[in-house]
Amino acid sequence: MFDPTVFDNLKVALENELYDMDNLDQRIRITGRVDRMELAVMSRLFRIQFQLTDDDLITGEIELAASLQELASEILEQKGAEPGCVLTIRYIMPISNPDKNCPQIQQVIEKIWPNQTLTQTISYVYDPRKLSPMLSTTEILFPRKINEEQMSDIPELALYAVQTVQELRDQIK
Repeated sequence: MFDPTVFDNLKVALENELYDMDNLDQRIRITGRVDRMELAVMSRLFRIQFQLTDDDLITGEIELAASLQELASEILEQKGAEPGCVLTIRYIMPISNPDKNCPQIQQVIEKIWPNQTLTQTISYVYDPRKLSPMLSTTEILFPRKINEEQMSDIPELALYAVQTVQELRDQIK
């Protein structure tokens, strides 16, 4: 019989929370979903993107990743191994003034997600004929892997992810 991995269980829990916010609560719209097994390195990746139902300015994204080592240690029941997944949350939004907007973004995210490592990346498409909008991609990198012991935290994590999009929208507009 198939025994789901930590990755599978966390993925299903995250999907359920976010799809409930989409279908039942209609707070968000799921706008993208990736469920990938990378055969070259035998890893797993799950990514789900969402936007607020009343505003598509900001995209939130939650990503789970498990390496071959993580999956193998769990399936082979290696002693001393603590299987888990890497969790990353991203926010992607257009900005007009990086010197003003980036500190605003950081302030909002640090208020909701204290003591986490943030990385902000600014990008734009170069076109000499017209000014391209800048995009800010802010990643929250969690310092440790998550596993089934954090399963009860998934509803709160999803709620904070959506709340962050709402507060970013209010701050940046």
